[in-house]
Amino acid sequence: MNIELINYTPNPDMTVAIAAKQCYSPDSASDIRENICDTDQGKFIEKLFQMGHYSPFEHVSFTFAIDGVSRALTHQLVRHRIASYSQKSQRYVQENMFEYIVPETVINDADSLTAYNHAMLKCQEAYDELVESGIPKEDARYVLPNACATSIVVTMNARSLFNFFNHRCCMRAQWEIRALAKLMLKEVKKVAPHIFKHAGSNCITLGYCPEGKMSCGLFPTLDQYKNNDVKKEDK
Repeated sequence: MNIELINYTPNPDMTVAIAAKQCYSPDSASDIRENICDTDQGKFIEKLFQMGHYSPFEHVSFTFAIDGVSRALTHQLVRHRIASYSQKSQRYVQENMFEYIVPETVINDADSLTAYNHAMLKCQEAYDELVESGIPKEDARYVLPNACATSIVVTMNARSLFNFFNHRCCMRAQWEIRALAKLMLKEVKKVAPHIFKHAGSNCITLGYCPEGKMSCGLFPTLDQYKNNDVKKEDK
């Protein structure tokens, strides 16, 4: 898996601070900008989180180039709808000796790995046979597996990324997209540290796990969280 942050809104922390302050100021955006220093940006962005005022975060976006991930991952990724996607097309790009992603659970079991690699080979052979017989690539691709490696360019605004990290940094997220989310979070923190200071899985941002009985157990569920608060108040 390879990921690169190839573009983003310049001065993202400043942009969010200006957009937010515009809501409460009679001054123009250019005047607001002149009066914001670096320390003010962090403080004001922190206040936005406390207020639950998230719309200013929609003014900054981040574009990632992602390679070496499976189509099983991208099927999940595109469920995050407030985003833009450009993916390698199997209609136009022929999958000659396609690369594929192997889960660690398969790698760690010799028999399973043999069966897995055999299945990938059979998919390749069927695909090649169809293309050689004149079947269009867009139809031959139906035999290709979810494991088939792909490349995709993704653009999301910061608010959409908050939601993405909430769900995909979670231990209950599928392992591959969880790994991707953590890499993406690491990259955006480098260029927008104030904006993504609190970003991460729901349990990190909320202090409890909203998954209820499906919780991984690392954080208390909402009921446990409330009970602990009650006990603290009783004391």
